[in-house]
Amino acid sequence: MITAQIVDGVCLARIDGEMTIYTALACRDQMLEHLQQPCAAFEIDLSGVTEVDSAGVQLLIQIQRHGVALGKPVRLLTPSAALQDMIALYRLGADFDDSPTLTSGSRP
Repeated sequence: MITAQIVDGVCLARIDGEMTIYTALACRDQMLEHLQQPCAAFEIDLSGVTEVDSAGVQLLIQIQRHGVALGKPVRLLTPSAALQDMIALYRLGADFDDSPTLTSGSRP
């Protein structure tokens, strides 16, 4: 389930539950809809992600790239333990660490 609101020109979204092959299409459609909102940036709280597979990781990469194409920075905030495990498994830590998109803290 994805909830979102716009605060001070930033779209703040939160994902709760699974990000798997079974939910990726619906999740993608909701995320792209929220990304189209009139906001300068897009931040996603991932602390509520309970399960994630490669489809969920691909979705986050796709949303990040789509944000770049729209000129909206996308920040992935507070990844859950499940998501941190997948990032480590796929050795994506360096990719995320080199950019401002994945942080273990909350929005400043």
